Amino acid sequence: MPLTLKQSPNMLKRLKYGALLLCIPGMTYGISAHAGWFDQGKELLGDILGQPQTQTLLSDSDISAGLKEALRVGTDNVVTQLGRSGGFNNDPSIHIPLPQNLKTVKTTLDQFGMGSMMGDLELKLNEAAEAATPRAKQLFINAIAQMTLSDVQALFKGPDDAATRYFQNKMSPQLAAEMQPIVNNSLAEVGAVRSYDKAMGKYTSLPFVPDIKADLTNHVVQKGMEGVFHYLAIEEAKIRQDPARRTTDLLKRVFGQN
Repeated sequence: MPLTLKQSPNMLKRLKYGALLLCIPGMTYGISAHAGWFDQGKELLGDILGQPQTQTLLSDSDISAGLKEALRVGTDNVVTQLGRSGGFNNDPSIHIPLPQNLKTVKTTLDQFGMGSMMGDLELKLNEAAEAATPRAKQLFINAIAQMTLSDVQALFKGPDDAATRYFQNKMSPQLAAEMQPIVNNSLAEVGAVRSYDKAMGKYTSLPFVPDIKADLTNHVVQKGMEGVFHYLAIEEAKIRQDPARRTTDLLKRVFGQN
């Protein structure tokens, strides 16, 4: 009974492989002097068997290193963008507003023609975030290095911001605690504390106003981190999607196969 391809599904590949081996000695004709018959044979064999020869398998450690590198490179770009004058204040996507309870203070002061004092405070909060961001850069780099990325395969094949969101969820509490003294110093340096004290002094001098206090440091830390993560997610997506954004050999090797 004749042997059919239906009965032997691998027969066609084997026949082509055998034919390739028979043909290889005569393949040197017309081949560039810089490409030997063995390399040509490997490429043809890869086509026949459907196994590309240009890609290598990535281990979990490769992917983990690549994801961390993407976050590190992204952090460099984000810090440069947000750490300049107007980086927060002039960007509607991440502009830091007054704390919610201080909006009551602003409304009250507006009634007496002193609302501009709170506007000045809002500006100072954004300037403090701009000043703190470059100083906090190393905190982000250190936190990235500490990430375990236990589910690297899922992150690698996940959404374009998967590594950023993992980083945000895992490291935010630690980062917030370490950024507190940096932001606290920035608030004093840019005059935010002075603006706050001046505005609250006017507010508390008015009759029958409720007692209001605000934690400016915690507010700027939280909003500042949200701004960094907002743009870090965008940077991660660019590295995943655009080969030109893969500025290191590791990024090219890992994301070139994604």
